[in-house]
Amino acid sequence: MILQALYDYYQRKSADPEANMAPPGFEWKEIPFILEIDVQGKLVQIQDTREGEGKKKRAHAYLVPQGAKKTSGVVSNLFWDNVEYVLGVDTKGKKRVAKQHQAFIARIESLPASALNDKGVQAVLFFLRQVNLSALSHYSVWQEIAEINPNLTFKLHGNIDLVCQQPIVVEAIKAGIDAGNADGFCLVTGENDEVERLHTAIKGVWGAQSSGANIISFNLDAFNSYGKTQGTNAPVGKRTAFAYTTALNHLLRKDSTQRLQVGDSSTVFWADKPDALETGMVDIFGEPRKDDPDRNVRAVESLYKSIDNGLLEKDEGATKFFVLGLAPNASRIAIRFWHNTTVAEMAVRIRHHFDDLAIERAPHDRPYLSLFRLLVSIATQGKADNIPPNLGGEFMRSILEGLPYPQTLLAAAVRRIRAEHEVTYPRAALIKACINRATRYSNPNIKEELKMSLGESNINIGYRLGRLFAVLEKIQEEANPNINATIRDRCYGAASSTPVTVFSTLLRLKNHHISKLENRRAVNFEKRIGEIMDSIGDFPAQLPLADQGRFAIGYYHQRQDFFKKHDILTKEVE
Repeated sequence: MILQALYDYYQRKSADPEANMAPPGFEWKEIPFILEIDVQGKLVQIQDTREGEGKKKRAHAYLVPQGAKKTSGVVSNLFWDNVEYVLGVDTKGKKRVAKQHQAFIARIESLPASALNDKGVQAVLFFLRQVNLSALSHYSVWQEIAEINPNLTFKLHGNIDLVCQQPIVVEAIKAGIDAGNADGFCLVTGENDEVERLHTAIKGVWGAQSSGANIISFNLDAFNSYGKTQGTNAPVGKRTAFAYTTALNHLLRKDSTQRLQVGDSSTVFWADKPDALETGMVDIFGEPRKDDPDRNVRAVESLYKSIDNGLLEKDEGATKFFVLGLAPNASRIAIRFWHNTTVAEMAVRIRHHFDDLAIERAPHDRPYLSLFRLLVSIATQGKADNIPPNLGGEFMRSILEGLPYPQTLLAAAVRRIRAEHEVTYPRAALIKACINRATRYSNPNIKEELKMSLGESNINIGYRLGRLFAVLEKIQEEANPNINATIRDRCYGAASSTPVTVFSTLLRLKNHHISKLENRRAVNFEKRIGEIMDSIGDFPAQLPLADQGRFAIGYYHQRQDFFKKHDILTKEVE
């Protein structure tokens, strides 16, 4: 199903001239340096295609013949490769550089006679047979080239296109593809085709090896069956293998607008027909851009509006939509999650996600939090590297499938609050969403257990104790305006997990603090405490994880309520 969807996506994008999808036998490759030569094969200049400064330099991407699948042997690409292959320069102390250079020349010489007669091809061969390293050393970029071993290719002086892009060369490459033996059966298309032995590497998956990794590979005898080897164990035709790998690499490219990093999962989105949600998912779930901080707000609001305007009933809503999450796994790529749905269903699931997260917030806080902002809020020291493994992928899968959020997400949020003694907006939003989803999943009649703002009718013991703790802290703050550490800093962990051990002490301490307040203020605080404790009997010895989450929400709601102008504590007692 995954390969079929990617194959279909390649066919759709190939028909769109503006998509710049590589045709069969080619790929888009960043080439930092171009050797510009004349018809006699003499070097005219070395063109540096990189743009930017320092480590942010990035080479221009060119359409070149598809790279060979390289293993431990000597295998050359056609018309482009690294310095060792192209020039025979030893950059890493290898003893086989001469063989690599000869393999590069032999690959060009293997072209049909029609291509070898091209003046550009002849010029490249002239150059390769008489490489003058001393002439190269006069160029200012040569020392850097010799050190970093970048990819090189050729261009004939006076031409705009590369030598490998000349029509006669392109035709020769296409002819070589068509000459393959259709002696196998492709499981994806159901057509006869030459079975691909080694699939093209998938690049751009965060955490995977830089040279790329595979979704499908059989590199040990233990993985083989019925005497078959490598790709014949899962027969995929050459054309299909090229299509799905090209499509996936296109989605994972650096500047892709359909790619999002979710924890350790590199996630891509596409549809079977052009749809705004393909690129909108990154704006909806991703971090806001520095040059356009309100972009994600507009994207989410646009999604809400499209649903309200009848997306679910329109033909557009029936468009198939795909989400694929990939994670590194040694030399392979693991499928973290795969979701096949419709645009309408996806839109509804996203709306439910943001509805569940909605909670009272400060005016300067963003109304819609990105996945990264949510996950990093529960990571140690607020660092992305400390996000628990697999959690991002499981979180995303829960959103896509409308399932309860992972229990580990709730546990991580509660644990981080206890460690830092701070119920932040992202943590409160996460806890509220986790609890509401779990409640709704077990009891569909309860749409929302925890409200967006203070729920005075909520009698859950954890929620009530959280509210009580917030009031006691407020009393302490008003009694001691310059206090450095409140009961939250000293007692939050115990109060939220083992209430019986601290609340009796806190209530006695409250009497000391409240005596410092003016009478009207003290009466209002006592009234609020009485209202909260009305449904509290004995303080429990322990609170389970979910009630510790409710404690955090009760505390957060009550604190937010203090900032409202209509707060009962600011009114005269009747």
